[in-house]
Amino acid sequence: MKSNVDLSHLDGYWEIKSVTFKDGTKKEYTFSDTIDFLSLTDSLFGIRKKMKPNFSGYFETSKDSERFEIKLENDSVNVYYQTPYDSWKETILELSESELVVSNKRGAIYSYIRYQPINIE
Repeated sequence: MKSNVDLSHLDGYWEIKSVTFKDGTKKEYTFSDTIDFLSLTDSLFGIRKKMKPNFSGYFETSKDSERFEIKLENDSVNVYYQTPYDSWKETILELSESELVVSNKRGAIYSYIRYQPINIE
């Protein structure tokens, strides 16, 4: 497996930081009202859910989730998502305790940071 991908860091809440498109343009996110919750249910299978943090420190979510499977292919760590409506693949480029970077088939690179709740006190 690629040396910079330690799947033990995948579980948790991830907030989008930026998207770099194939043409080199970049979209920065200073705030996002949804975050992604990723959870491995065993070593190579898991779920992803969209979550909305609220001011009480809890999350709102629907019952919808996306199932995924992780596969090591050609020295890449790929995540295959499956819903009743679609399926797609993302490649994990970097994964640490604080950062997740993935690319998709259109050449877009998504950078996430570990979600930190906002303390309003």
